[in-house]
Amino acid sequence: QATPLSPLARVRPLTCAESRRGDRRAVRSLGDSAVHVSAARHDATFGFSAVFDAGTSQEAVFEGSGMRELVELAVGGFACTVFAFGQTGSGKTYTLMGPLAQSEARPAAPCALGLMQRSFACLLEQSWGAGLALSASYVEIYNEQVRDLLSPGPPCALPLRWSKSRGFYVENQLSVEFESLEAVTALLLEGSRRRRSSAHALNKHSSRSHALLTVHVRSRAGVTSSPAGPQHGAGSSRQGTLCFVDLAGSERVKDTGSTGELCVEANNINRSLLALGEARAARGAARRRRRGCHGAPPPAGHCISLLAKPRGKRPHVPYRDSKLTRLLARALGGSGITLMVACVSPSSRCLSETLSTLRYASRARSVTTRP
Repeated sequence: QATPLSPLARVRPLTCAESRRGDRRAVRSLGDSAVHVSAARHDATFGFSAVFDAGTSQEAVFEGSGMRELVELAVGGFACTVFAFGQTGSGKTYTLMGPLAQSEARPAAPCALGLMQRSFACLLEQSWGAGLALSASYVEIYNEQVRDLLSPGPPCALPLRWSKSRGFYVENQLSVEFESLEAVTALLLEGSRRRRSSAHALNKHSSRSHALLTVHVRSRAGVTSSPAGPQHGAGSSRQGTLCFVDLAGSERVKDTGSTGELCVEANNINRSLLALGEARAARGAARRRRRGCHGAPPPAGHCISLLAKPRGKRPHVPYRDSKLTRLLARALGGSGITLMVACVSPSSRCLSETLSTLRYASRARSVTTRP
């Protein structure tokens, strides 16, 4: 049965810097399922499965996004993915994992925890008495190299392989078993500390890579819970996954002021976003080449745009154009179940990027997978 991608939208508050600068609020939610953009020469409304405005709590985002149902599907053996995308500084990482300034010694306040920690807690609740074995892997795609964020030692590139049974996968990545919320949260924080980030004009903590944390859920059908513990009956084993994808934000060099290494990173970020389907990245890549930020040429295909076409009229989908689209192939057009969170700034100065993100997410509503 065809299952459509489920795009959501979240509008962050104006930052203190934007308020001091006098930026106008150009994006507002209209109820629970629409976003309205109003500015000079622009007046548009976009519909989504759910919309969360600037005053929505982290808990409300979790409960209203369908994440609890996605966790249940992963336990049932499905490949589930949630990914956040949008302009740099639009709140993607905060939505997924909460404040950046958190550590094992200084944990985030419970009300600020993101989709990831709340999903971990939900998953661990369901694992009691169900005979689940849980493990996690965490990688980043930095300058088109896949690097393990959990493996000790300096980061090194890992090969990306394909097989008929597994599809695209990362070879030799470390997978760590866990049995508690504290253990998996420690893995999340450890990997996040190793992830590449830098400061530029729009974001003091800009992610310079795409990050993918995957929880592997192994269970056995026929296991039931009882006061004495799990009872095992006949049945075949099931393996599900719950993958969280924190995409690096699209960038305009004239706004971020990126030069040198930052410019090369931006070129690779936008190139992979172009392969995924963000048209804004194509124009940004062209501008960077004019400014002397050289890198690999942009790919010719946009996977989301092509997948949105009717199956009978759909040309070849070029997943191999980037490491990102290869790793998301099953989530986008294969057998996965996918939740997309479009994060946008309400600032009038970010209008063009906001419109690009909202159009991209609207286009994704036509994409279906077959779990």
